[in-house]
Amino acid sequence: MALFGTTKKTSTSSVSKVRPTVVRTQNVAKELQAMAKSYEIKVDTLDFNVFEIQTFTRMSEGEKGTSGEWEQISHDDLYELDEELALLNPNFQIKQMYEIEIFLKSAAENRYKDFKLAVGANATKCKVYLSILAGSKIKYTNGLEEQIQDMIKKRKIRAGILINIFDEMLGDVVSKITSHIRVEEKAEYDKNETLLIAQGYEPTITINDALILHYDKTEEVDEKSKVDYASRGFIQSVQEGELLIEYIKAKEGKAGRNCRGEYMSPAEPIIANEPTFNINETIKIVETDDSIKYMANENGYIALEENTYLIKTDVDVGEISFKTTGSISTGLDSDVTISVTETDAEKDAIGTGMNVEVTEIDIDGNVGSNATVKALKATIGGQTHKTATITADKLDINVHKGIAYGKNIHITRLEHGRVDGDIVEITQALGGVIKAKEIDIDICASHVKATAARRIEIHKMQGSENTFTIDPLVRKDLESGLNDNKNEIKELKIDIITIKKDVQKYKTLIKEGTASFLDIKKRLLHYKKNGVKMPASFIHKYKQFQKMQTELKELETSLGVKEEKLELLSSKTVSFQDDILDARIINRDRWSGFNEIKFKLIKPEVELVYKPQEGSLDRIFGVVEVDEGEFEIQAMKE
Repeated sequence: MALFGTTKKTSTSSVSKVRPTVVRTQNVAKELQAMAKSYEIKVDTLDFNVFEIQTFTRMSEGEKGTSGEWEQISHDDLYELDEELALLNPNFQIKQMYEIEIFLKSAAENRYKDFKLAVGANATKCKVYLSILAGSKIKYTNGLEEQIQDMIKKRKIRAGILINIFDEMLGDVVSKITSHIRVEEKAEYDKNETLLIAQGYEPTITINDALILHYDKTEEVDEKSKVDYASRGFIQSVQEGELLIEYIKAKEGKAGRNCRGEYMSPAEPIIANEPTFNINETIKIVETDDSIKYMANENGYIALEENTYLIKTDVDVGEISFKTTGSISTGLDSDVTISVTETDAEKDAIGTGMNVEVTEIDIDGNVGSNATVKALKATIGGQTHKTATITADKLDINVHKGIAYGKNIHITRLEHGRVDGDIVEITQALGGVIKAKEIDIDICASHVKATAARRIEIHKMQGSENTFTIDPLVRKDLESGLNDNKNEIKELKIDIITIKKDVQKYKTLIKEGTASFLDIKKRLLHYKKNGVKMPASFIHKYKQFQKMQTELKELETSLGVKEEKLELLSSKTVSFQDDILDARIINRDRWSGFNEIKFKLIKPEVELVYKPQEGSLDRIFGVVEVDEGEFEIQAMKE
């Protein structure tokens, strides 16, 4: 906000030469500057009185046409000017003439020198504000309201702001200031106070047209941010109902007139971005007065083909690498399917360090080092590097050396990789670590560590140094559930012991006090029947006994609930143990070399180990309770 009318120190040079001068002008500030220059003094040493203000209006015939005569208008009529016919009419003109007396300031005569006022306006000059500056001091005197009106008027004139137009609120503002000073007798302002004293017609800004590509999610980064050059947005995933593209329609602004009386014509809108592309049925149009919105009709990724935007779900690429596409992430729910066709055994279909996340992916070749692939369904025709990580609900890998997570996993050849899933099927296992609910291995070589919750089955045993383990808690969620179960059982047992003690205490108190309670109850009924006021002590003891009975009932109810919950949780813990009794490790072939079978019990926490003899034909192994609390691994029948 620009400020006008602040006070500076008075210059004393040439003061004896300055004579009061009366002038008639449209530009008071210019006259003050001219007089200060002629006397070689500073302009802020001058002040002026206003003798007369005249307002003139006229209508022109346009920029190049003739203008009518200026006609004087009374101040009372200024507030009656019509918006459309006058104030917002581009041909309407308004000006003011001021008859003033310019003179040299005298600090001794200025009773309000400590009351520091400034008039300022916003950029368009359509709003004018009065600021009472911090540190201002003033005492109430007769005629103060007129004096403040005069101070404001002179500052407005000096700033070129019209008087008695657009300022209907000024009287109330001055009245409010004066009332405050009158009540306090004197006023001091600790901070700036700003008040609106005039308001013209603010123009509405012209809107140029614009085309916004909302689907382009490429993030802008500043110079200090680290740029991820591997993520280049090769494809832009979209969701059904998502706003893809928006065309903002051009709109001509609305004219205004500021507090200097100047007409403010809106700029002509620039139209330079009208859509020239086409769309197909995968994108819908929503049009309003302000914009045209292009919305996704389905999940997928947006593509531009032959000047037509459309949403696709399938994409074929030769490879996903730093040089070609960069990392690709459309989300698991995007419905995007990618086929990667690179099959050269010496190259990677998914390059080093690439991250891929799509709904479905079919990789003909290899997955490189430190690459990650996430999908609902994934097929890998080549091999995975030992540092690659693959995650998919349904996963099929030809040669696996890396890390795999999923629900249903099939691996043709496992070469010392890691597998963690629900149902895992492996055609040939040449070393590696497997964790799952159920594991099925067609050919088992050596150095395989397989851990399952329910079943491990080997169809052909060709190696040794293998370890097969049944562990109901192989899944982290089950292990966490059991631990929570144990903690809750422990807390419940403590609560039950405490509640039982409280129940016994209340029962004893009630038993000992029953006779007294019945006697008090009998007496209270007698008092009530005969209309005698009941003793307060009797009423207190009666209510105290009733409260004990209520609390005992609540404790017994709580005890029953906790005992039922304890029984439920205890049976849940037993169910974990029952699972392991039903679990099986099956070898359909003859045992060869050194191998181990393990079963991990939950209660008691014991690990049972069995080492099948080489050449043994025992096929199915499980855990049997041979005595109460004693378990062992035994060969079992089908």
